[in-house]
Amino acid sequence: MTTTTTGPETQEPAPKRKFTFPSALTVLAVVTLAVWVLAFLVPPGAYDRNDKGAPVQGSYHRVPDDQSFVDRLNDLFLAPVNGLYGVQDTKSGQVGPDLTGELYGSAGVFLFVLAIGAFITVVFATGALDRGIGRLAHRLRERGAMLIAGVMVVFSVLGTVEGFAEETLGFYGLIVPLMLALGYDRMTAVGAIILGAGVGVLCSTVNPFATGVASAAADISLGDGIVLRFVMWVVLTGVTVAYVIRYARRVQRDPARSLSGFLPGDREQAASEAQEVPELTRLHKAILVVVALVFAFMIFSVVPWASALTGDADAKPYGFELGWSFPQLAALFLCAAVLVGVVARMGEQKLSSTIIQGAADFISPALVIVLARGVTVIMNNSRITDTVLHSIEGVVKGTSSGVFAVIVFLVNLPLAFLIPSTSGHATLAMPILAPLADFAGVSRSVVVTAWAAASGWMNLWVPTTAVTIGGVALAKVGYDKYLRFVWPLLAILFVLICAFVAVGAALT
Repeated sequence: MTTTTTGPETQEPAPKRKFTFPSALTVLAVVTLAVWVLAFLVPPGAYDRNDKGAPVQGSYHRVPDDQSFVDRLNDLFLAPVNGLYGVQDTKSGQVGPDLTGELYGSAGVFLFVLAIGAFITVVFATGALDRGIGRLAHRLRERGAMLIAGVMVVFSVLGTVEGFAEETLGFYGLIVPLMLALGYDRMTAVGAIILGAGVGVLCSTVNPFATGVASAAADISLGDGIVLRFVMWVVLTGVTVAYVIRYARRVQRDPARSLSGFLPGDREQAASEAQEVPELTRLHKAILVVVALVFAFMIFSVVPWASALTGDADAKPYGFELGWSFPQLAALFLCAAVLVGVVARMGEQKLSSTIIQGAADFISPALVIVLARGVTVIMNNSRITDTVLHSIEGVVKGTSSGVFAVIVFLVNLPLAFLIPSTSGHATLAMPILAPLADFAGVSRSVVVTAWAAASGWMNLWVPTTAVTIGGVALAKVGYDKYLRFVWPLLAILFVLICAFVAVGAALT
């Protein structure tokens, strides 16, 4: 009989733990604590305010620090609560859950995110959107350039109106075989999916999770600046589609020029093997019509039509303008979720559970907004917000409006990396950046557009986003190869974004 001994020399070394970038909630918790500590070091100050509540340039002055340590500790403890429903006292300017004044917390945006989460989840539960995109891809399977353009434009439209991003992960199983069947490579599929949706999010015209949250934090309408963002969306989407088609045709002519290479069986993929997608039923078509009408009505309800059509920011609103904001939009999407469920014949039990599940799935971005708002409450109560604003004012003072807009874009690039949540990034940055636009004589909507572009540009390539890392993994493409593929486009988009925000600032 033999015995086997396991000594230290025969034991396999324990696998090294890989670094995982913390979640947005963890990042914001750290930021909350850091800002709280920083408030002890930054002297309090304040600007004089005009009739609209905007700071008056050149009026900054120091104010006495009247907060005790216990007061500051209480602000830290109640930061998430104040971030949700803190009320700002009209006299002192302090924010607390039991004060009297105007709502300072983000309860309206919080409920709106949950409502649109419920709506989107109900729509996906019907299978109509998935099947609609699948049918488009399958119908164009024999016309390669049209297939790429069609998929990218649809994804871009969804990205610009509702932040379509993580949802794209479900389409790799369909798009990759179709691209291979047409003589393209896996990188073409990755480009069509990631860049199609990504450029739409980058130019978020009315994306509630990006432009919506940022506009609320900047105290402007969701429709402000929509013309600039729409023109950006048309141009940048066209450039991105052309970039991917150019690469795809190059690979089709010469497979050796593929950046991703081919796995065994890729080159033998036949068009007949491409996944067949069932036809759209009349029910699915009806649901897609309802979804389109809901988003069209949302756009109509928030756009300041008089200002947009006349170019005068102070133009008297037309009689048909609704001027809706987040409370009305939250109600709209809750009603729309019920309407889609009724049209889809879900039944009361399934519809109720789907709405609840949808709200639960979106609780994370909603909480991120609350935590980020809690940080601004700490800064407000310690009266350092205007001090920080004053320091940045010194940096941009004297710059032209175009240079100012480009600086806003550049400043937000590292912030987008540190805070991967667009909602959290917007809620945290806008209270500081938006008043700077007043000093520079630039519309606050330009700051929102520059911020959205910075966040969207970073999310096209940073490894901390599930859309990018998950996408290249599903397509079986190396991340390093994806970076080789995308960096020339990133450079082109960078230049175009700077040009757009500079021109937009100059025209306001």
